[in-house]
Amino acid sequence: MRRRAADYRRPVRRRFSHWICALLGLFVLAVLVLFIVHHNQHEDRVEQTVNEEDSRMEQVVHENLNFTEEILSATSYSRQLAEQMTLAKAYVIIAKEHNNLHLAWELSSKIRSCQLLLSKAAMRGQAITLEEAEPIISSLSSLIYKAQDAHYDIATTIVTMKSHIQALEERANAATVQSTVFGQLVAEAFPKSLHCLIVKLSADWLRRPSLKDLANEQRNSPRLADNNLYHFCIFSDNVLATSVVVNSTISNADHPKQIVFHVVTNGVSYGAMQAWFLSNDFKGSTVEVQNIEEFSWLNASYAPIIKQLLDVDSRAYYFGENQDLKVESKLQNPKYISLLNHLRFYIPEIYPQLEKIVFLDDDVVVQKDLTPLFSLDLHGNVNGAVETCLESFHRYYKYLNFSNPVISSKFDPQACGWAFGMNVLDLIAWRKANVTARYHHWQEQNADRTLWKLGTLPAGLLAFYGLTEPLDRRWHVLGLGYDLNIDNRLIESAAVVHFNGNMKPWLKLAIGRYKPLWERYINLSHPYLQDCVTS
Repeated sequence: MRRRAADYRRPVRRRFSHWICALLGLFVLAVLVLFIVHHNQHEDRVEQTVNEEDSRMEQVVHENLNFTEEILSATSYSRQLAEQMTLAKAYVIIAKEHNNLHLAWELSSKIRSCQLLLSKAAMRGQAITLEEAEPIISSLSSLIYKAQDAHYDIATTIVTMKSHIQALEERANAATVQSTVFGQLVAEAFPKSLHCLIVKLSADWLRRPSLKDLANEQRNSPRLADNNLYHFCIFSDNVLATSVVVNSTISNADHPKQIVFHVVTNGVSYGAMQAWFLSNDFKGSTVEVQNIEEFSWLNASYAPIIKQLLDVDSRAYYFGENQDLKVESKLQNPKYISLLNHLRFYIPEIYPQLEKIVFLDDDVVVQKDLTPLFSLDLHGNVNGAVETCLESFHRYYKYLNFSNPVISSKFDPQACGWAFGMNVLDLIAWRKANVTARYHHWQEQNADRTLWKLGTLPAGLLAFYGLTEPLDRRWHVLGLGYDLNIDNRLIESAAVVHFNGNMKPWLKLAIGRYKPLWERYINLSHPYLQDCVTS
């Protein structure tokens, strides 16, 4: 009986253990399911986070990619493409020279594909990928190898490219010279309107004897030598420009009747200049006009500049058809050997009775009263001028040939340059220092143009060396004939603004921003100006 009872209890225990195992299995399965679900959810969240991060990174890359830096990076595909394209362009030239037109066409086609890809990358702001770059890099490499295999080796490439670079440099230099020459021609050429004005005024001078009587009367005026008055001088053949200088000066003067202008012009413009200033009222100021051709003392035995004008080599240099292309064309401009341009060095001879005078160029506009200049203390110096050490041309070494011992032994290359165009001149000190003789000396030394090339300023820097008093920069602001970015505040504060450069205010190529400064002093109601200028 006991055995049967034991036998009965054994299956019960077996069934119980089976249930326990089943429950444990279900529990483990549930745990596994929960783990898997949780793991999948976690992976989804991680993937979503990664995707969002990638999206943000892509956006940052898109926004912050600097394509210039990208194309310069040694590891970027953009740089590889750019370098291959440059090499391919060289082989295009060589292939064409060797009449291998098919290879040249293939290279050109791949170059265009490369340019297109680089352009797209720059526009989208994203780096070029391997998938994008690989086909072009592969095909370009193949074509470059093909070119090299066709005997376009590196030595041939270097020699060919050097010759092309030299040819391109020569073409660029020729284009630069041609451009400068055209600009210079435009700057030198009188507009038709000014020719028209000169013709009308010259006709007046010839047919109106009363104008000659007035001129003779004025020539004997005691005002011309009165040192109690304020004397200004201008040397020009441009009637309208000279009129603007005179008109702007007297318009801004506190006492215009105390102003005397001394104008010197050439024989062609003399009648027109006389007719203009004798026919118009300038607020009671006196305007004297002289003809340079009547200065008998200005001859070859006295003035080196006259001797140079008569010299065959000098005339060929400045006026000849076969000018040296190695010399900057503006340095061969005939205006730099013009007598009117050099007349500034003879002011004491022209006005022997005057003690102080202000020299003005014909391309300036006066905006403030200039009479206080006459009371400035020049501390014994001859020339009061605004220094140009802050301008594009600053110091003596910019103007003079310091490799020549004649210059280097006597002058400081770091000495500060100054501007011609508005200069206060103490003629007593001038005569005492014999500045004109100093000018003659240096002009003779430079007969072969080895000490300097450009015009009258270098000669002035030498002649007035140690004799120049620096003035406040507000007296004279330069650059309106070439600099588009002069500060308006500087212009407004200036007593004189100077249109130095090719873009003169009476030309069509004048800088529009500055032209009204000049035009405000033209009397457009004058019938001749209406006929000639405004029409």
